[in-house]
Amino acid sequence: MTAAGRDGGPHDADATRWAAVAAVMAAGLAIALNVGKVPVALPAMRGELGLTLVQAGWVSSTLTTVSLTAAALVGMWLGRLGALRMAIAGLLIGALASLAALALPGYGALLGTRLAEGLGFTIVAVACPALVTAATAPQDRRFALGMWSAYMPAGASMAMASAPLLLPRAGWHGLWAATAAALLLAALALWGQRTRFDAGAHAGHAAVRPDGRGRASFLGPVRATLAQPLPWLLALAFGMWATQHFALIVWMPTYLLEQRAMSPGPVALLTGAMLVACVPGNLLGGWLVQQGVRRGRLIALAQLLTGLQAVGYSAEALPDALRYALAVGVSFTGGVIPAAVMASSTVLARTPQQIGTLQGLYTQGAQIGQFLGTPLIAAVVAASGRWSHALAVSGSAALIGVALGLAAQRLEDGLLRRAPGGTTRAPAR
Repeated sequence: MTAAGRDGGPHDADATRWAAVAAVMAAGLAIALNVGKVPVALPAMRGELGLTLVQAGWVSSTLTTVSLTAAALVGMWLGRLGALRMAIAGLLIGALASLAALALPGYGALLGTRLAEGLGFTIVAVACPALVTAATAPQDRRFALGMWSAYMPAGASMAMASAPLLLPRAGWHGLWAATAAALLLAALALWGQRTRFDAGAHAGHAAVRPDGRGRASFLGPVRATLAQPLPWLLALAFGMWATQHFALIVWMPTYLLEQRAMSPGPVALLTGAMLVACVPGNLLGGWLVQQGVRRGRLIALAQLLTGLQAVGYSAEALPDALRYALAVGVSFTGGVIPAAVMASSTVLARTPQQIGTLQGLYTQGAQIGQFLGTPLIAAVVAASGRWSHALAVSGSAALIGVALGLAAQRLEDGLLRRAPGGTTRAPAR
């Protein structure tokens, strides 16, 4: 069976268009550069701009402000505005904001451009899962969404890996310019694949009722999606994981430079390696969900393991090599959480607008964790003078995450028991 894209390009509706999926992945990798570029550049930025430790924390976490307040709202509008149009717009906003940071010096201007980068990040993060859905066949969808969940660690680690090449030659300005170029190229790649997405990825389709009579209610699908308690638990669990993970991403470079007197090159490589360990965790999480492991059980176990490993890497009595290995273990183990959460839209959503609403909710949950966790850890460390005291933040987040995972598991068990005839698969799988 064949179908046509919006511009008339034919494609096989029963087959996954992997080139289009690759373009979506490129968009995710590019937008994640705006996350990964800051941790490795913070020491140079602090020296040039005279930033305090807490100010540096806000430079990093300001990117999450838009997601913190408006990610769910962005998702609600996905069906009306079109996922493809929104994703390309988000990439362009991110690129222009990075370039503006080079032309507008000063701490205040830097915070403003990071806010704009956050808007671009939020739009891309919410829109791209709908594009993955629009380019994949049902049998490939969960795997493809599991791949998508790796965009953040993979893209951020790419920024960190490029830092040893760019920072000594062009400083943080060169890293910002390179990020802008990558975002523009990703926008072109996505535009080049525009005919390979199903109609739901384009603007206007969510505005028409399924029976073809007039305009559909805008808030109806939103209310139906958000009335489910399970997405809220998943979003909050995602936030608890983000608190732990982004604390490592943001503060490991500063710790290695200031407490271990390492040079910037090895620091960037060690931080990038820790971050990229999340990618196989993402893929493992997608595979486990595909095999029928309940999301709540998976999240609770992962949160427990990350909390225990955080105790280890915070122990100053342990050798540095072991502490680093435990930090890598936190990244890998916790990587199953975003995969389990993001792929849930395949069974909890029925329309592109509902996919957008769910992804917006999940993104907002993750960004709340990042937004609160990063400056909170900075404040704890600044007050105590000891990096090991950051365990109070990451450990608490892990404990709350375990409780949320267990609550989600109980909810999933209840949904399975209420399924007609006892044969219907649990909706959360």
